[in-house]
Amino acid sequence: MLRIVDIKTDKEKIIKGLKKKRVADVDAQIAHLLQMDEDRRSTQLESDATLNELNTISKQIGTLLKNGQKEAAEQAKTQIGDLKNKSKMLQDKLKTVEADVLQALYNLPNTAHETVPEGVGADDNKVMLEKGSIPSLPDSALPHWELIEKYNIIDFELGNKISGAGFPVYKGKGAKLQRALINFFLDEAAKAGFDEVQTPIVVNSDSGYGTGQLPDKEGQMYGIVDSNLFLIPTAEVPITNLYRDVIVKEEDLPIRNVGYTPCFRREAGSWGAHVRGLNRLHQFDKVEIVQITKAENSYGALEEMCAYVESLLEKLELPFRKLLLCGGDMGFTSAMTYDMEVYSAAQKKWLEVSSVSNFETYQANRLKLRYKEDGKKITLLHTLNGSALALPRIVAAILENNQNEHGINVPKVLQKYTGFDRID
Repeated sequence: MLRIVDIKTDKEKIIKGLKKKRVADVDAQIAHLLQMDEDRRSTQLESDATLNELNTISKQIGTLLKNGQKEAAEQAKTQIGDLKNKSKMLQDKLKTVEADVLQALYNLPNTAHETVPEGVGADDNKVMLEKGSIPSLPDSALPHWELIEKYNIIDFELGNKISGAGFPVYKGKGAKLQRALINFFLDEAAKAGFDEVQTPIVVNSDSGYGTGQLPDKEGQMYGIVDSNLFLIPTAEVPITNLYRDVIVKEEDLPIRNVGYTPCFRREAGSWGAHVRGLNRLHQFDKVEIVQITKAENSYGALEEMCAYVESLLEKLELPFRKLLLCGGDMGFTSAMTYDMEVYSAAQKKWLEVSSVSNFETYQANRLKLRYKEDGKKITLLHTLNGSALALPRIVAAILENNQNEHGINVPKVLQKYTGFDRID
């Protein structure tokens, strides 16, 4: 979350960044937040003064009694009673005001970096690069939801019977292709210097607040009945929360982790061709990379992570493009986000397969994730994460782009993992 001290010192910059994120009534929200913080500060000062007065008078009672000043001592006791009542009232007020300030900060998204383009939605995103050749398929080419039926590799009806819509069952070569992609992504991440972790796929509300899924995305997550636990929407949540309430040693930076998890999202309930088949699911597999670094290194790390994701797409021989998201299309917690999209030749459209984001101190402030700068000053770190990669649309593009009259060719880089070179 944003910090009050930053809002006070760079108010106009903060407001400008929030307006770029299309935050409504941002001037009024910031003014109200600062007024609440001033109320918090004045209440804290009054509370401290009351406690000091109470302590001073309490110390005087013994002296008054020792000197035989019983009447003055009784008056002091009465005054202490009044001060205790006032102190409790002020403490209660302080708790309420602090909670209100915290909630107001939770409700504010991260500010967009100054280089993020203005815009309302996806049409305003900026194409930064495009690589690879878009395959030319015959008119008889099939979309992936027909290919998976033809070759009996993914079954949506079975998944619907077991769980519901959006929970596919991978079968035979479809299951092996899925596993091959996971192992390929994990092995490549290890080569690139990311340390693998295997985390729980269930998180508590503290973890959700720590990375910003709560309170913003509560309606998109699957909650577990009679608990404060949630199925994860992405491995970003448990991996980043490994470092909640941690003061990292400077020599251990940067921290670079990778993890594979299934992911669960309730948002997949819309209808239409754009969400058919594997285009949008309630459960899907993803390999996630997370980096924690110093502020001065974080935007270099962002570009490095993007280049790594690009290398994966090149090795899979998929045509792709890189987009810099405009302010209106960015996530709640991000200061800058790049999306990677692959071209799905049978659907004749671009499919998002990765988002790589820099959150600056937004998550670290919630997490209390810090390091000792030069061994002395405790400083917030920057957090970043990226999909490397989300599997469903990668599978869709592989199936569609590599189909021919003999079957579906498996990308060469995956064949040592699949044990076969063609789905037929």
